[in-house]
Amino acid sequence: MNKIDLPVWQKHQRFMARAFTLAEQAFEEGEVPVGAVLVYKGQIVGKGYNQVERLNDPTAHAEMIAISAACETLAEKYLNDCTLYVTLEPCPMCAGAAFWSKLGGIVFGAVDPKSGGCGSIFNIASNQKLNHQVEVIHGVMEAESEHLMKEFFKSKR
Repeated sequence: MNKIDLPVWQKHQRFMARAFTLAEQAFEEGEVPVGAVLVYKGQIVGKGYNQVERLNDPTAHAEMIAISAACETLAEKYLNDCTLYVTLEPCPMCAGAAFWSKLGGIVFGAVDPKSGGCGSIFNIASNQKLNHQVEVIHGVMEAESEHLMKEFFKSKR
């Protein structure tokens, strides 16, 4: 990484750390440990963590909650100038929500090799056949995010 990229990478790490704190909260509540924050002009306008078990709702993913919160905060259905920071690669449902809300970008930590929707299995967010592409960056706090996921599933066995 060159010096020009360092401030951007540090910004990504700062917001990913906030998402990671939410993932830890999910872990403590017995949820799959995924956390997300949505950022607009350097401010967090939406946040969420997985609440599938708590709400008995398969759509209660961290990203969906963060996107809904941001839309409410900004009173907008389109989030063109926003970036979603999430500890795990969004699934197809969440990648679809990113597409429909016209997110500007997604930054995620760990790759999801079983159900990823942003490049590993599917490429919904950046699919050139769609009328909107979301810029995707991965690998920010990847090791920490992977470790938390492994610890969670290890504790369930």
